[in-house]
Amino acid sequence: MEIENVVSDAKDIIEPVVLYEDAAVLVVNKPYGMLVHEDWQQADATLVDWFLARCPEAKGVGEATATPDGKPLERSGVVHRLDRETSGVMILAKTAEAHAHLKAQFHDRHAKKEYRAFVYGRLNERWGTIDRPIGRNTQNFRLRSAQRGAKGTLRNAITDWERIAAGEYNGEPFSYVKLIPKTGRTHQLRVHLKAIDRPIVQDVLYSGKKRETSNNLELDRLALHAHVLELTLPGGSLERFIAPVPHSFELAAERIAE
Repeated sequence: MEIENVVSDAKDIIEPVVLYEDAAVLVVNKPYGMLVHEDWQQADATLVDWFLARCPEAKGVGEATATPDGKPLERSGVVHRLDRETSGVMILAKTAEAHAHLKAQFHDRHAKKEYRAFVYGRLNERWGTIDRPIGRNTQNFRLRSAQRGAKGTLRNAITDWERIAAGEYNGEPFSYVKLIPKTGRTHQLRVHLKAIDRPIVQDVLYSGKKRETSNNLELDRLALHAHVLELTLPGGSLERFIAPVPHSFELAAERIAE
């Protein structure tokens, strides 16, 4: 069964939208700018805060984590995560059994994910695969790198991509792409696209000076959206959830199509 929640408002969403819910899981469209869970650096409201207000019975579900100084971090229900700057479909577990089932789906790579993104420059091929291991950035250990000289443990990472469209806006080339990660490394899509010199539009961490000199397709956010998640739910049914592409992405696609 394919499940989609269509937002009638012409604007991008500003709070989570429920795509699906049952006794075991909650599937949402996470808005851009919302942290999934708290960390030891920022104290903003999180998706987990919103989730527990809606499903208080899920308190404590999942893996316990803590800050470097031992303070517990609230991550109830979290099975996988999206960067704060990335919008799109996420699934949360309400029970320990559901959490274990979903974690296995992601760990064993049975969960299939599909993203939409805009990148700087033209992708000349219709589709391709980026097969580059990911390590640490040589200049900033908190960032990742899929380029020569990456430090630390190099972990295999594979991303399939397909060009949806390519064109120019105000004389500058861009491409609109579908991204299908075959692995789930931190910042994988962002560092893989940087590694082929097609960083994601408005990527503060990985696009370097491009975003400072670009018109950025008039986008004011990271141009990355988790569009589709397909996996088997704890009840045994195979489901495909779709978070509609943000309205700002639709406008950007029109700009390069003109």
